[in-house]
Amino acid sequence: MNLLQKGLLLASITTADAVAAELPKQPNIVFIMADDLGWADVGYHGSKDIKTPNIDKLANGGIKLETFYAQPMCTPSRAAFMTGRYPMRYGLQSFVITPGQHYGLPTDERTIAEALKEAGYSTYALGKWHLGHSKKEYWPQNRGFDYFYGSTIGNIDYFTKKRNGVLDWQRNGKFIEENEYFTDLITKDAVRIIEEQDGKKPFFLYIAHLAVHSPYQAPKKYLDKFMDIKDELRRTYAAMVASMDDSVKAVVDALNRKNLRDNTLILFISDNGGIVGSGYSSGMKKATGNKPAPANNGPYKGSKASLNEGAVRTVALLNWPKKLKAGTNNEIIHMVDWMPTLVGLAGGTAEGNKTIDGLDVWPVITQGKATPHESILINAEFHKGAVRKGDWKLIKKASLPSKIELYNLANDVGEKNNIAKDHPKKVAELEALLNDYAKGSKPALYFKEYMPFIIQDVKTSDMEYSGDEDSGQEGEIPVLPQVDAK
Repeated sequence: MNLLQKGLLLASITTADAVAAELPKQPNIVFIMADDLGWADVGYHGSKDIKTPNIDKLANGGIKLETFYAQPMCTPSRAAFMTGRYPMRYGLQSFVITPGQHYGLPTDERTIAEALKEAGYSTYALGKWHLGHSKKEYWPQNRGFDYFYGSTIGNIDYFTKKRNGVLDWQRNGKFIEENEYFTDLITKDAVRIIEEQDGKKPFFLYIAHLAVHSPYQAPKKYLDKFMDIKDELRRTYAAMVASMDDSVKAVVDALNRKNLRDNTLILFISDNGGIVGSGYSSGMKKATGNKPAPANNGPYKGSKASLNEGAVRTVALLNWPKKLKAGTNNEIIHMVDWMPTLVGLAGGTAEGNKTIDGLDVWPVITQGKATPHESILINAEFHKGAVRKGDWKLIKKASLPSKIELYNLANDVGEKNNIAKDHPKKVAELEALLNDYAKGSKPALYFKEYMPFIIQDVKTSDMEYSGDEDSGQEGEIPVLPQVDAK
């Protein structure tokens, strides 16, 4: 090899080293959240009528979290993810923020977006927020996200982006009218964001789908794929899942085109279980002609909003081909764990001035270690709550007539046999544990505001509280800053 060749080789090695040095050591994080997805409504959990090849590909090539817990409803789950703290610590444990209410995730709560931004990340939020809409200070772009495109309330029309005539669709605070399907719009924006990355700075992309939450709507091209499903509601639900599955493919394809996939961790999580059977509120039963709800939670009892496994044991997976070996993890992991786990992976600091409940579960995921949780709180409200410790789960309903339920999930995952009477000492132990958790709770903001809400919005004063459906009441008008200004 002559001097010129050696010089060229040295230059190429130096250039390669320089390029490698420019690549961030911190991983990109893409967190995809489904809404109300039934545990058994994905292919890898055995769904027969709904095909999810792209979600399945991530699951089968990644790590399936089969004992993953979320909160029973939308707002609490999102709050748990964002803060790493149980929602009862700041008043978001009960129900959800409905369109006419004025509160949000308290602004003194530090979010995962703020922590990742401090660690050097670009932060993006797309889709459904549902952590406060009435004041701009609650919006994502004021909670650590550099960019937000989507809706702030719990649900809107998938096409018009309106709720009771009020538009809730914005890009960084500018409200815009776009009639394309919700899922398609946030997918296109996710692809655009990925394509704009240069690989020199890590990014956190939070894609929060409205699908498969009501209203049940889907484009015709997806509905046509499921004409063999006779039940119209189930057919539409299946079409919504299929659209979301295609969205997952588009995001993965964009990462591959930009050569970002090797340094990107993808998570796909549902915020809670699906609405099944007769799990609807009276309002939704009326709207659907009292038909059964469309989701399937497989072996798990209960529907979204309950304290049973069907509400809180959710679809959850991680995929990172260069770092994670494919497999199944059965250790207990909770939504609050993502804050310390992902921020720790990014080299940041999770805790601010408040103690978080979440624990770093990366060793559990990557090294097969046991869960660091001695127990997890499923929820604690003034009238009911639930806790799990080891294989034992206790559900307490304090409203009269009161009820105590005890299950050993190791041999009764379907919660079919209440064995509370047979194990009084275990009941006493777990009831004391639940009470200890509850001592750290604050009054639920939902109930604190409900009566003032009736006074402020006199046109909807005929509303009744319904505890199962989180869309709010039929005539409830969204309280958004541009509405208040009129």
